Amino acid sequence: MSSSRQALIAGNWKMNGGLAANRTLTEAIVSGLNGSSCDVALCVPSPYLAQMQALANGTRLQVGAQDVSPHASGAFTGEVSADMLRDFGVRFAIVGHSERRQYHGETDAVVATKAQRALAAGITPLVCVGETLAEREAGDTEHVVKRQLAAVIHTNGHCISEIVVAYEPVWAIGTGKTATPEQAQQVHALLRAQLKAASPHADRIRIVYGGSMNAANAAQLLAQPDIDGGLIGGASLKAADFLTIVNAAV
Repeated sequence: MSSSRQALIAGNWKMNGGLAANRTLTEAIVSGLNGSSCDVALCVPSPYLAQMQALANGTRLQVGAQDVSPHASGAFTGEVSADMLRDFGVRFAIVGHSERRQYHGETDAVVATKAQRALAAGITPLVCVGETLAEREAGDTEHVVKRQLAAVIHTNGHCISEIVVAYEPVWAIGTGKTATPEQAQQVHALLRAQLKAASPHADRIRIVYGGSMNAANAAQLLAQPDIDGGLIGGASLKAADFLTIVNAAV
């Protein structure tokens, strides 16, 4: 992790939570943030954004959403626009998570437009890129992640310096498998080079790791020069584990 970039640890609760459990978990996380200096966010299901806005108010915790509509407004039942998210104090929005790409058919172009909508509303998109196990074994990792990021760069132009990139090897999400620190750093360095070719401000763009980072492996991953934080799944549902990761990001 570069000292010139502020680390970001963002939890992704996925489709988990409940009003009582959310309060207990969030209060435990907030009470443990005193000694850390990194940015910390929790990306929660949209029905809980109002609760999270209240719980995070006056604390260092930032509110994140798990998705955003590619549309500004209109007849799109069930969609949530970037302006709506902004009303609830949302600072980050995950776009292009592998689960959205896989289960909802999101294309690179849709992901790029979602990032554009978030940026236009003053929300930082957490742009997810990553390869499947089949793609890695076929030697296609570089091609896949560069293609996914290129779409976002093409659509967002000079605004690209305002995004956060999350590298999430699909084969390491929820499987217990994790890329080795060396494997992760290799892809992060590749993405950094691609960003440098697109933006004079690439050095300030954070690239976080999102493939089963947990309390046990966080310190090793975060020690890599181009890994600037983590997008945390299961471990963000356990306050002690999440805080261990936060405290590793110094």
